[in-house]
Amino acid sequence: MADGGARIAPGARVRMHYEIRLEDGTVADSSFGGEPLEFTVGDGTLVEGLEQVLMGLAGGERRTLRVGPEQAFGYRVEGYVHELPRADFPPDMALEPGLVVGFATPGGEEIPGAIVEVGEERVKVDFNHPLAGHELALTVEVLEVRAGEEG
Repeated sequence: MADGGARIAPGARVRMHYEIRLEDGTVADSSFGGEPLEFTVGDGTLVEGLEQVLMGLAGGERRTLRVGPEQAFGYRVEGYVHELPRADFPPDMALEPGLVVGFATPGGEEIPGAIVEVGEERVKVDFNHPLAGHELALTVEVLEVRAGEEG
């Protein structure tokens, strides 16, 4: 039952538990049983589409929301799968499918890439978000919402 207080809106400070399930029921991520997620709407903690589906919820509400790829982590892009020379990786690095490695972009950011295939000369790396292309079931339990600072 909602507490009648502040509702999730741009700039609001939110404390909540969440669980993300894939189409087959697999739990991809969850904070239930651990520390709740705390964030300010718009600070980049959540992708914008996930923030949008939370708008209007108040402390005390628990909901399961269906979130399509367009609102969550986008669709898979085959162009984000690259073959890199094996020589680009440290020789002592044990590369195997499923391993996630951090890569530096030309702009200095670090982005994760999942190893898909390892050959003697080439390594296939997938830079798509692991949840890209999935329709998700997002269960949230909003613990607290505090109104944000306006302008």
